[in-house]
Amino acid sequence: MLVGFNNITFEFGARVIVEDATWHIQPNERIGLIGYNGTGKSTLLKVMVGDYLPSKGTVERSKGTTIGYLHQDLLSFDTNNSILEVALSAFERVQQLEKEIEELGKELERTGDEKTLIAYTDKLHELETLDGYNIHHRTEEVLHGLGFTQEDLQRPYREFSGGWRMRVLLAKMILAAPDLLLLDEPTNHLDLPSIEWLEKYLQHYKGAVVIVSHDKFFLNRMVTKIVELYQRQLHIYNGNYDFYETEKALRIEMQQRAFENQQEYIRQQERFIERFKAKASKAAQAQSALKRLEKIDRIEDVELERPNIKINFRVDKTPGKVLVELKDITKSFGKNLIVSHTNGEIDRGDKIALIGANGKGKSTLLRIIAGTEQFDGERKWGHNVEESFYAQHQLEALDLNNTLLEEMKSCGSQKTEQELRTLLGCFLFSGDDTDKKIKVLSGGEKARVALAKTIVSKANFLLLDEPTNHLDIHSVELLIEALNKYEGTFILVSHDRYFISNTANKIWEIVDHQIKEFKGTYQEWMDWKERMAKQAAEAEKKAAAPVQVKQEVVIAPAPEKAVPNQPINKELRKELQRLQKQFNNLEDRIAKVKEKKTELELALAAPDTYSDSKKFSETESAYKQATEELNKLNAEYETIFEKIMEMESGL
Repeated sequence: MLVGFNNITFEFGARVIVEDATWHIQPNERIGLIGYNGTGKSTLLKVMVGDYLPSKGTVERSKGTTIGYLHQDLLSFDTNNSILEVALSAFERVQQLEKEIEELGKELERTGDEKTLIAYTDKLHELETLDGYNIHHRTEEVLHGLGFTQEDLQRPYREFSGGWRMRVLLAKMILAAPDLLLLDEPTNHLDLPSIEWLEKYLQHYKGAVVIVSHDKFFLNRMVTKIVELYQRQLHIYNGNYDFYETEKALRIEMQQRAFENQQEYIRQQERFIERFKAKASKAAQAQSALKRLEKIDRIEDVELERPNIKINFRVDKTPGKVLVELKDITKSFGKNLIVSHTNGEIDRGDKIALIGANGKGKSTLLRIIAGTEQFDGERKWGHNVEESFYAQHQLEALDLNNTLLEEMKSCGSQKTEQELRTLLGCFLFSGDDTDKKIKVLSGGEKARVALAKTIVSKANFLLLDEPTNHLDIHSVELLIEALNKYEGTFILVSHDRYFISNTANKIWEIVDHQIKEFKGTYQEWMDWKERMAKQAAEAEKKAAAPVQVKQEVVIAPAPEKAVPNQPINKELRKELQRLQKQFNNLEDRIAKVKEKKTELELALAAPDTYSDSKKFSETESAYKQATEELNKLNAEYETIFEKIMEMESGL
């Protein structure tokens, strides 16, 4: 066991977060911690690391257990160091050893002392044991996986925005390789390629992982156990999120049946007591029945407690057929080109998901469409278009000095104060909450205010930048339901694959600085990409193996079918057959070397390889040799292929 809760109760003032909870985390477990917004998931993680103490019960941690905890509060950290230096600080002992070795080396040069030599050798051995020679390579690999370019690595940490800073801190944490990794909404800060990279990395992670997330796809791929914080209790399900949903529905159904059966039994007993309590011959039996009822352990009725955000988009005006037309759009930030002479059109009824890696310009393109970003080219607005822009960075979209009510009034919706208070109530802001200043709200609360502002606008065209960030799974489901009923048009940016899959009917992707449109759902787009990749691989294979064509040419012209009186160049045919044989042998060798290279690439990507410096060095050397051999064979292949084609044309 790494960490254990033993009958713990934790309270915030009069509010109970969890009561008499027991939960033990074992090595190598993959756990999803879920629950509605505001139930206390993040608080529970803080109890686990010791930031908060339980009011009752104990939290046990195994001796020597190391814990890494990724959470929003880490963003208060600031430094002028490069992001590479920040990530490398995960290897504190290695960096200390490097300094000590450098000092001992200088002293050894000066004195030649035997004790210094022994100390120097011991330090070198420890450095090798800690795989200290590979920390730069490993750090760069992780940072690249999380979306940073080689040029980014030397840039100061403070130059990056909050989301990118969180990636650096995530890199540092996974490089430190703690026994237990606690990740609070890690996918909020990642784009799709980085989420996929993190999934693969964590699947091979040697420690245990606890993830708080609203991303169903991520949970399904990552976890083998779900712990739900619900009604101040911890409910454990041994499976992924899909299993949890099925199992929870089954548990609720069983509890409902048990409740109904017990209620029927209680009604029967009460009727018996009422009927016979005054009858002398049955009074004793009636009294016994009454005592049994008093002692019975009552089963509670199943009432799902969940905060239902009431999302109902309304549209006042119907726009024309084309809402937005983009013509010859070019946008760059200095040397960073986002789009170049690209075109796009958004039609009435389009529900577009704009996807791709961070830095490709998704949010910039949204701002261009909204008219809040300068660009070269033409953006043509359609007839009767009323847009509403839900911004990813809430601090840019909300006035921090406004109260919630003042912020809602600023929308110009013409709603009364009471109507606005009612709407805020739908978004879980009740009573005095509406008089709170925006600046005191949490990230999730700000997200709900901005979403409420979007809904109150009655727009027929929505631009949504990461609308699911800071929403729980249930709220995401409600938003999906509302968007599917929405009669208007929208374009959204999201990294949540489940959300995109259930809302979009078109996919936009920025590829080579151009808008590429796919008419279909996210799953259809994924299937299409897979087919295209397969076809490309097959085409490449055919291009690299034109053997069968040549074999047919060699076999077909048998001597008896030769044109009469046409001399056959036997020497040329003999040479052709020799080259053909050499060509076939080359193909086999290339296939084997390619297979070997692929195996070595997988070995280089495996964390185990980096833990053994000798193994890494041998694998890297073998990979370089395989690459060189493959390049040489391909060059020879091309030369022989050209000779064969030349000879065949001469026959």
